[in-house]
Amino acid sequence: MSRRSRAAVARSTASDRTLVILSGLVLLAVGVLVVLLGMGIFGVYRAQRPLIDPDISAWITDNANAARWIAIVGGIVLLVVGLTWAIRSLRPEPRPDVLLSEVPGQRLTVEHSAIAEAVRSDAESIEGVSRARVRLVGTERRPALRLTLWLVEDADVRDVWAEVDGRVLARARQAFAVDALPTAVRIELDAAAAKTPRVL
Repeated sequence: MSRRSRAAVARSTASDRTLVILSGLVLLAVGVLVVLLGMGIFGVYRAQRPLIDPDISAWITDNANAARWIAIVGGIVLLVVGLTWAIRSLRPEPRPDVLLSEVPGQRLTVEHSAIAEAVRSDAESIEGVSRARVRLVGTERRPALRLTLWLVEDADVRDVWAEVDGRVLARARQAFAVDALPTAVRIELDAAAAKTPRVL
């Protein structure tokens, strides 16, 4: 599956995974070094020395104020990095506007809400679809769609899919002037429609 297609299926977590992997590798390297140190690989006497070098302990004792400020600044930096990472991971996924023309002086973009509303209206006009939800994701230059359809109880899924692919998505591709528009389609049975009694 291409990167563009993955954008339609779910929010990208590549940067988060990269940070986690790098952090894990650093911690693993530190752990391996500590184990090797304890086993005496770097010398038997070195393994028996305190974890914090006596020279460092002496410097901290002689420069208590400086050491305290270094610890405070280091803690603040780690706090800011952690909060930034958490906020970035929890923030809502961007919904980009679509760039249709980049001719100098004639830049043309379409708002994501207008596109989503047009596709939703098209999807809800399909026989058997009770309601639809559309979200535009990806980037301005590489848009992708997430389309959720709720079907009535006796809807023909094959007919619905044929209409979605042949009409709804075809119009969207034509509007974006692209040959392929990555789209994730989720189909569910409308619970409200299923509970509605039939009249025979």
